[in-house]
Amino acid sequence: MLVTLQTAIAAKDLLIECLGEDGEVVPGKHFLEELEEEELTFPDALYVLRHGNIVDPADQDIRTREWKYTIEGQEPDEKRIRIVFSFKAINRAFLITVFSVRGS
Repeated sequence: MLVTLQTAIAAKDLLIECLGEDGEVVPGKHFLEELEEEELTFPDALYVLRHGNIVDPADQDIRTREWKYTIEGQEPDEKRIRIVFSFKAINRAFLITVFSVRGS
């Protein structure tokens, strides 16, 4: 069942639930490849998922019809990153990709 479009606040709340003991966060293959490319660890990503902020409006994937959200924050070593994710279910977040945000 498709998870409906969430506001930024609701998406963050839902993400926090996914990070809890009754939820699940599933890293995709591309996410894991990019995590390594960015020289980050999965705990770095989890830190940003917990402490970052949803940025940009949600975007609907043409193929899967799932809503994709982007969260941005600093990992513990202060590298600013963004993580794109979707909800596969109310209690399951799927991590699509991760990338560094360069200073302007």
